[in-house]
Amino acid sequence: MASVNRPLRIALLSYRSKPHSGGQGVYVRHLSRELAALGHHVEVFSGQPYPELDDGPLLRKVPSLDLYRDDDPFRTPRRQEIRDWADVLETVMMWGGAFPEPLTFSIRALRTLRARAGDFDIVHDNQGLGYGMLGVPRLGVPLLTSVHHPITVDKRLDMEGLGWWRRLSRSRWYGFVRMQGRVARRCGPLVTVSESSKRDICQDFRVPQENVHIIPLGVDTRWFRPRDTETPRVPGRIVAVASSDHPLKGVPVLLRAVAKLVTDRDAHLVVVGSPSDATKALAAQLSLGDRVTFTSGLPDDEYAALLASAEIAVVASRWSTWRRPRR
Repeated sequence: MASVNRPLRIALLSYRSKPHSGGQGVYVRHLSRELAALGHHVEVFSGQPYPELDDGPLLRKVPSLDLYRDDDPFRTPRRQEIRDWADVLETVMMWGGAFPEPLTFSIRALRTLRARAGDFDIVHDNQGLGYGMLGVPRLGVPLLTSVHHPITVDKRLDMEGLGWWRRLSRSRWYGFVRMQGRVARRCGPLVTVSESSKRDICQDFRVPQENVHIIPLGVDTRWFRPRDTETPRVPGRIVAVASSDHPLKGVPVLLRAVAKLVTDRDAHLVVVGSPSDATKALAAQLSLGDRVTFTSGLPDDEYAALLASAEIAVVASRWSTWRRPRR
């Protein structure tokens, strides 16, 4: 990709941008801030939940029906909420057990960009890969897409051990993955964060290697830095981060490991993330009541201080233990 010597007008797209959990909202917040700090004009187009942005970038809301809100997931919208055919499509797909947001956001985003195509030098799609993105180059605006990892891996891990009926139901939820593969092969250059993610993207989405470029994630050293003199380490403290309580994150495996560990030594686990009811029940079953704490929504300074206070940091994600089946 060629270097740029002038400020750009950037449209950064994210179909959902939850501020404190799930990587998309966190990534969008930090990327948009740093691009703006470099002098670029950045507008973030997002569906619900909307991101919390720092000074510099501008938020442009692209409202969806917000069918997966925390306090009322899988809700049926009222008739007066339906504005157009994209809302009808989103509702019908949700009723059928699919996850429509990547597709319907891309349709709404394309419609929004079509009215403002002359305002931007580049469109950056963050992990959406909806069919609507294929229309962006036709507007005369280059398209760049970030793919942190292909959801194909999440799907395989999520389907492990399920009976045929639950596999059928869960496969409908992951129906958008096929769309993402098709769009990835046609949408132009992709950016990812590591060699392993590039390998998975190229194999699972059948994208040529020369179309995928690696840009590692940055670290905000204002917060995340060695601070032994500022924040003493707490004896026995283990910290793990799980942005969502999903099988891929490995939280149940971590809880079972800690349950064995505390039988012969003093330890306390802090998980940055919101536990599901099943995870809470498992913690109680393992008698970890005073040995595990869940916390979420921490400000940057508190989050960094918590990490710095740990004797051990654990990456419990099953991604690192998953092995691709031989062909």
